[in-house]
Amino acid sequence: MPVSPVRYRSADEDSARWNGFGFRDDDIVISTRSKSGTTWMQMICALLVFRTSSLPAPLAELSPWLDWLVASREGVYASLAAKQHRRFIKTHTPLDGVPLHPRVHYVVVARHPLDMAVSLYHQAANLDRARMRQLTTGRPEPPERTEPRPSLGQWLGSWIDREVAPGDALDSLPGVMWHLSDAWARRREPRVVLVHYDDLAADLDAEMRRLADVLGFDVPADRWPGLVQAATFDRMRDNAELLAPDTGRVLKDRGAFFRSGRSGQGRILASADQLARYRERTAGLAPPELLTWLHRD
Repeated sequence: MPVSPVRYRSADEDSARWNGFGFRDDDIVISTRSKSGTTWMQMICALLVFRTSSLPAPLAELSPWLDWLVASREGVYASLAAKQHRRFIKTHTPLDGVPLHPRVHYVVVARHPLDMAVSLYHQAANLDRARMRQLTTGRPEPPERTEPRPSLGQWLGSWIDREVAPGDALDSLPGVMWHLSDAWARRREPRVVLVHYDDLAADLDAEMRRLADVLGFDVPADRWPGLVQAATFDRMRDNAELLAPDTGRVLKDRGAFFRSGRSGQGRILASADQLARYRERTAGLAPPELLTWLHRD
């Protein structure tokens, strides 16, 4: 008997919106944690689908975020049903919370959790929370409190130490490891594709070619250089107005969404004690083979 998907809910997302979704056989579901290469993978898929760097619409319109409560379920479903191109759909839901269709590809991008955490810290300052709350609840948000924000070092230590059930906070360290451990356990399934953020950064051309092969895209050889260039971090930042995930106008600065993209910042910024604590915690949250692949050290 098929296992029902787990339901994940937050103030901004609800994975139950996948229930009843009409898949097509060639759909691609992009499942990542926040700030782990979601938009990068959406862009790569867009380039493979359209085979040109001149996309026909903003990236968030071409690749909707299905379980984000800022947009109505009916509106997202209608948008996806109307698409004539091969669909590639964004979600931050782990694969155990998404219906698994036998002819759909599921791409999971993994990033070193400490690098992801640094990006999360900076992203928090770029989000208009009042706007998000208004869009998701329909109620005006009271003025933001002006409490002092912790330093990055303080916040990173709290993020490493936070004890929480994974499903209650998927962008916590336990939540990240839950998402990746589930994908790792499925890595040999023919329709599940694992991608490491650092591999994209190290050799974007090779990773794009690998993805094209796995996902069944045939791209003319003369178009490859332009497509790879369009997927570089610098080029995407230059095109932030079209590529940033901001259909609800919840980003204060679209350009700031593409802040850095570098790997290794988390390990540099964390103290020796924080790194030791991080290693201790992750050893209890994920299998050793996954940690070896994830940490690359």
